[in-house]
Amino acid sequence: MSRFRVVICGGGIGAIEGLLRLRRLVGDAVDVTLIAPNDELRYRPLAVDEPFAMRGVRTYPLKMIARRTNAEWEQDAVEWLDPDAQAVHTVSAVTVPYDALLLAVGARLGRPFEHVTVFDDAHADEAYRGLIQDVEGGYTRSVALVIPEGPAWLLPAYELALMTAERAASMGEEGCAVSLVTPEPAPMAALGDGASRAVTEFLERARVRVYADARPLVSASRRLLVTPEGPELEAGRIVAMPLIQGRPIRNVPTVERDFVPIDDRCRVRGLGERVFAAGDMTDFPIKHGGLGAQMADVAAAGIAVLAGDHPKPEPLRPVIRGVLHTGAAPLYLTARMEDGRMQSEATTETAWPPDEKVVAEELGPFLRSLE
Repeated sequence: MSRFRVVICGGGIGAIEGLLRLRRLVGDAVDVTLIAPNDELRYRPLAVDEPFAMRGVRTYPLKMIARRTNAEWEQDAVEWLDPDAQAVHTVSAVTVPYDALLLAVGARLGRPFEHVTVFDDAHADEAYRGLIQDVEGGYTRSVALVIPEGPAWLLPAYELALMTAERAASMGEEGCAVSLVTPEPAPMAALGDGASRAVTEFLERARVRVYADARPLVSASRRLLVTPEGPELEAGRIVAMPLIQGRPIRNVPTVERDFVPIDDRCRVRGLGERVFAAGDMTDFPIKHGGLGAQMADVAAAGIAVLAGDHPKPEPLRPVIRGVLHTGAAPLYLTARMEDGRMQSEATTETAWPPDEKVVAEELGPFLRSLE
């Protein structure tokens, strides 16, 4: 009898979390192939620290991770899926059969406005360090951070605003005005009232001017018009968070912005019981590495059921745990979905290992074991 074959597409937090959870559940009873175009796992949540000369992105070779988890790694990328034949077809024209498939390929980043700097965590240092140096030297007197409409990385926007304001103040540059423009009704409202109140207090103490429920228009002269009925800002530098969009894979269903729809077991809607998805590529409206890791854990539990005699897994119950770097004491945020709404709390007390900016139950201990 042939062994059960699992294919995991992706080389980020969700993909590796799913691989580690699957190994904990079924051991070496299944064959696992990891398909990823990158050769390193980049711990991206720390990218926002790099321009401030703090500890930045950590990297871990996928070849080493595959070896330690007894998985086969193919440096390639999924191009299309044949659900009937249960096969992944890669850009290198390789066909990889599967009995269960986990898609965790991340998202595409787009430019929301012209005439602005777009924060890309893959190039955070080179994109933002020059701005911070200009703030420190007194050459930049105003900075505006802009969050576009739609799914977005919220925590980095607030971190950049708070850490930029703190850096300006620490250099005696109180004259540098920092503002943040967001379509949310209040700062960090997507995570619920507790997190929103705490983040709002930090922003007020840092003297960051917030324009909430706002839609910005950016002109070629770098004037920022805050609508509706808002002011026109003459920001010296405008930094926007990227538009987040899905990565279309032929024969994988998508909804608005090319996100992949999933059910509460993280199965791809319309593809039966054997295809799962996790992370930023899915249609869950909040994008966060810890949430992607939870999706991967749920998916791995579903794959374990398919592979053998394992109990039916619990459905996804989203809980977001993240650390907001502020330039001063970090703020630990916890948000969970209850009755269709996010309920949250925040504390400056260390709530989990401080080097884990996002909480991933398998990946966190695994990466600590490598340090």
